[in-house]
This record gives sequence, structure tokens and C-alpha cells, in this order.
Amino acid sequence: MSQFRTERDSMGELKVPAEALYGAQTQRAVDNFPVSGLTMPRQFIRALGLVKAAAAEANLKLGHLDKGAAKAIVAAAGKVIAGEVDRHFPIDVFQTGSGTSSNMNANEVIAHLAAAAGTPVHPNDHVNAGQSSNDVIPTAILVSASLAARETLLPALKHLRKTIDRRAKALNKVVKTGRTHLMDAMPITFGQELSGWSAQIRDAEERIGDTLKRTRRLPQGGSAVGTGINADPAFGPAVAAALTRLTAVRFESSDNYFSGMAAQDAPVELSGQLRALAVAVMKIANDLRWMNSGPLAGLGEIELPALQPGSSIMPGKVNPVIPEAAAMVAAQVIGNDATIAIAGQSGNFQLNVMLPVIAYNLLQSIEILANVSVLLADKAIAGFRVNEERLREALDRNPILVTALNPVIGYEKGAATAKQAYKERRPIMDVALETTGLSKAELKRLLDPATLTKGGIHGGGGAGG
Repeated sequence: MSQFRTERDSMGELKVPAEALYGAQTQRAVDNFPVSGLTMPRQFIRALGLVKAAAAEANLKLGHLDKGAAKAIVAAAGKVIAGEVDRHFPIDVFQTGSGTSSNMNANEVIAHLAAAAGTPVHPNDHVNAGQSSNDVIPTAILVSASLAARETLLPALKHLRKTIDRRAKALNKVVKTGRTHLMDAMPITFGQELSGWSAQIRDAEERIGDTLKRTRRLPQGGSAVGTGINADPAFGPAVAAALTRLTAVRFESSDNYFSGMAAQDAPVELSGQLRALAVAVMKIANDLRWMNSGPLAGLGEIELPALQPGSSIMPGKVNPVIPEAAAMVAAQVIGNDATIAIAGQSGNFQLNVMLPVIAYNLLQSIEILANVSVLLADKAIAGFRVNEERLREALDRNPILVTALNPVIGYEKGAATAKQAYKERRPIMDVALETTGLSKAELKRLLDPATLTKGGIHGGGGAGG
């Protein structure tokens, strides 16, 4: 048997792999774009299936498809949604900027599946009825991003935040040296430090949630240029209603199709929120790396779970691999955001022409942030051990504690006391006994690290500073 079959489109005949569910237009795109080997993400293909199923339901409701054709399209689209035919979506990400090739890929696959099940339908006339690639692809971007954020990213961030909160509560009375400019500063508790991480993640959840209000506004119905040519005026709202039923996410029809097709402001905004999250993840990852550094020559404040050998040549070395992975994810997301920002500027007149790369980068950012957030929670934060002896040793020798004496002895005498303690490498308590005239009992009260983590003025009178 031949390994190929002949398919025809408006440009003529073309050979297609015999087992392929797609047709000539998909094959032309495969031939035309051998660029990266990267194909459109699973979430995007799923969204294309959802859009095609919703469009068939809307067309049936509005009287533009008969029941048999609509039912066949919905059933075939269900296989696309479920991921059963992903290997039949072979087109490179770097393709036509409108994503027309991917839209036709979906149309052809669904038409072939429907025909194989006994109901011949046409990829353009039936599967693509009332639609254009120019509104389908922007809609699929918004649907896929909304679902991915809701189903994977936000739950992962909630899990990370709760893990941080649990450790913060358990370590709320463990005092350590604070650091500014990477240099010793006034004491804080581990719980206070981790509460800052938790707040960063909480704020990221809130920002992403707010942006998702705008990613749910779909341009489907705008057709070729936003005017709705060849589309029923009720088509866009009907598709949004069908998608809401299919996904349990409250999608709505955009009040301006021109904006939703020519601009990609909502994906750009969501990518910006992901960038802000990536910056937070980078900060948390680097804090963990610094606190874990050593174990002898670094800070050595914590010991991260040992997950794998750290060196092919240095026996016994263990590295902070999860925070390193998280930092690399953050770097990738920041780079993806730059690509999306540039792509978002390519909305020339009535159509953005960098849609596939927006989809790819946006969905990759969501996916890798979700995955690494869970890893950061489960394989780093949940299990790190605190070296309390090392913390106490650093606190006892921290001359910056003299800051608490400012209200009593003044800034200048405090600075001289701290410098002497640094120079002589002596505990601040011993030097302060010699320089301040305060009793040991008073100094112990004023320099108690746990008390100092509560803020406020503890000196009670004396010179200001």
C-alpha cells in the first residue's frame, strides 16, 4: 500500500501521509515551515477543539448547521479536546502570523474524523462556518491561557503559599540575623522572612486573577477584520455561552472585536503578571540558595533536602538544585515576556501577525511556573532544616544590634561601639559593657534579639539618633 494519499485544496493537489488525519493545507504548512521542530502546545490544541465544538453548537442553535453535521463536528472536536489526536497537529510554531495554518489543521482533522465516523463535513464550509482564523486563533489563545491559569497555575501558587505559611508559623519564634545589601542588619524571625515570600505569592495570585477577567472576553464573531462578515451577529455571544458550558469558565463575547483581533493586550497583560511572578520566584529561590550556602564556608542557616549528588568530581557535594531550577524558570519566563511584548506590537491595522508565538510563549510560561512552584514547595521549602546553632552564633556576634541602643547612647557612640566590636571580633555585649556605661542586665534587655524583631523603640529615653 502507498504511504501517501492525494489531497486537494484551492491551490491544487498534494501528497499527504496516508495515515494523517489532516489534509492539503496542513501539509503545505508542514512543508513551508521547517523552522524549529516546536509545535503548538497541548493546551492550545485543546482550546482549538473547544472553540470548534462551541462554534458547531452555536451554528446549530442559530440554524446555520444541520443537527447531523453539528453533532459530528462536536464529537470529532471532543477527540481534539481530549488529546487523542495531538500527533496530527505537526505545524511549527513559527508559521503564518495569523495562525491560519493551525486553524485549518484543526478544521481538516475534525472534518476527517467526522467523515470517518460516517458524516462527511467540509473543513471550511462546516467546521469553520461563521469563523475566520483571524478570530479563532486570538480566541483560542485567550481560552487556553484562561484555562491553564485557572486549572494549573493558580492551584500551584496556592499550594506554594500555604506551604510557606505553614513553615512560617512553625518557625515564627526562630530568630536570625536580618540582611540588607547582603550585610548583617537587625534581627528578624524566620517566620517574618517567610511571610514576605508568602505576600509576594499572594499578590501574584491576585494580579493574575484580576487579569483573567480580561482574558475571558473573546473576539470570536469578528470574522475576517472585526466586522463580523459571514458571521451571524448572535454567533459570538453564542460561542461564548457554549464555551462557558463546556469549561465552567464564564467566557463572554468582547464588546469590540477590532481590539480583540488587532491587538493582543490581554495576553500581553497576563504575560506581564507572569513576569512579576517570575521575579518573585527568583527572589525566593535566591534567598534559599543564600541561606543554604556552605555548609561550612557559606551562611549555612538552613539545609535543603538532599535530592541528588551535586558533582561528578567532588564526592559528597550536594547542591540547591530545586532553587536553581526555579531561577532558570524565572529567567525563561522573563524572556518569554519580552517576546510576547514585541509580538503584541505587531497588530498592524486589523490583525496581529505574531499570534502563534504569543500562544506558545504564554502557555509555556504558565506551565513551567506552575510546575516549578509545586517543586519549590514540596522539594525545598517544606523540608529544609534550620541550623539554629549557626543562627545563635551569628546573632551573638552581630554588632548591628547596637542600633537598639541609639535612643539611649546616641548614633555616634553606637557607631564607635559597633566598629570596635567588628575590629576586635568580640560579641557586641562585651564591647558595649565597656563603652556605654550601661549595666549587663540593661544591655541584655536592650539587645535581646527576640525583642528586637518586634520593632518599636526599646531603649526608653536617652539621646536621639
